[in-house]
Amino acid sequence: MFKTISVIGAGGWGTALAILLAGTRPTVRLWAHLPEHAEKLHAGRENTDYLPGVSLPANIEVTNDLAAAAQADLLLMVVPSRAFREVAAKLAAAGLPSHAVLVSCTKGIEHDTGYLMTQVLADCLPSQRLAVLSGPNLAAEIARRVPAACVVGSSHAEILPALQDVFSVSSFRAYTSEDVSGIQLGGALKNVFAIAAGASDGLGMGDNAKAALVTRALAEMTRLGVALGGRRETFAGLSGIGDLMVTCFSARSRNRGFGERLGRGETTAQIQASMKMVAEGVPTSRSALQCAQRLGVDAPIIAEVHAVLHEGKSPREGLLALLDRPPKPEADR
Repeated sequence: MFKTISVIGAGGWGTALAILLAGTRPTVRLWAHLPEHAEKLHAGRENTDYLPGVSLPANIEVTNDLAAAAQADLLLMVVPSRAFREVAAKLAAAGLPSHAVLVSCTKGIEHDTGYLMTQVLADCLPSQRLAVLSGPNLAAEIARRVPAACVVGSSHAEILPALQDVFSVSSFRAYTSEDVSGIQLGGALKNVFAIAAGASDGLGMGDNAKAALVTRALAEMTRLGVALGGRRETFAGLSGIGDLMVTCFSARSRNRGFGERLGRGETTAQIQASMKMVAEGVPTSRSALQCAQRLGVDAPIIAEVHAVLHEGKSPREGLLALLDRPPKPEADR
């Protein structure tokens, strides 16, 4: 069903997915936004900026030509959430084959609209069939074919078997779901909670505090995710608790690392200025808090992360504010 595949976005995650798929496909096209980045990838066969130490297989074709990349049966959208609508609009202008399927692999929520990435795609490319991919998938491990699993979701049930086949390789197991909203919400919200977990690490709060924080983060993720249209059971799966665990505990997690640096005294601006890659939890904290306030959903961890990132509150004050909240039954979600 999918003879030609293009990966739109040559950051660490996009490059890792291209490498993964290149193991079973004759050719995978990888689109880079900047011409100089595309040329560097093509010439050096390594993404030294975002995924150093991993060679690009010879059958990955690197390009800066979006119109050429658009001519594929399957397109993976792997650009930062802040650029997602712009790139989707350019793809629409380039013209996609009518049968093409777009898979969003970006974990974020659009600011102000509160749209998930598939909703942005539906705005820009209303006639295309859409899907999502998420799970506990650190790019560096996926690229090195360390065993992992993901969930692929679509409201078009007829394409799920073919998508599952594409993403099922020897080191990567793909599950399917029709809960497109829940899959995306788990993937987006966990980045905010990972910043809180990292701040706890940076402050030296200990393992007990971090375990409690992550447990309550799961409750908050589920509460807000269900209010936004996800299914409760999805948040107990790979895109929920699975992604939450790896992002909150892994030393490779950029959002956890961002939070750790906050806990050690650096500011949001200082950390962002030093990073090549995007910590999606930073913009998502704004979008998630907007959604929670609009729906009247209690989201104390998201609120405190937002206050630390965007309002000048110290990480210690934010974590202590969570401890000072009125007592409540654990089952009260």
